[in-house]
Order: sequence, then C-alpha cells, then structure tokens
Amino acid sequence: MIVINLDVMMAKRKIGLSELATRVDLTQANLSILKNGKGKAIRFSTLNRICKELGCQPGDILEYVEGEEDDE
Repeated sequence: MIVINLDVMMAKRKIGLSELATRVDLTQANLSILKNGKGKAIRFSTLNRICKELGCQPGDILEYVEGEEDDE
C-alpha cells in the first residue's frame, strides 16, 4: 500500500493546507483529500509542484508499506 506522508512534510516545513494549496494551484479540498490518503491518483505535474514548494523528494511524500492492505 502507498502511504501519503504529505502532512508530515507540511509540518516539517511549517506550511498550512491553504498556503500550500495556493502555492501549488490546487483547491484546498483536493489537497486535503491527498493529504488524508483518500486520493486514488496524483498527476506527476502536481507531485512536481508539491515537491518544489516543500523542497523535498517524491519519496518524502509517498511511501510503500508492505503488508498493508489497500482499500480496493
């Protein structure tokens, strides 16, 4: 299962949901869905913008956890 650690990176960078949403040109609702691990997909362009704003790598946000079950 892929685990989303966006909330961890946001906390490390001390940036709130609304500020990051504005910076990466996403709605707060869509960013919240992603942050809470409820999203089913992410565009590479969106991931690129998030990583650029947070100064991180995709692997800092996305983590594969073996043995965890998907919701599918």
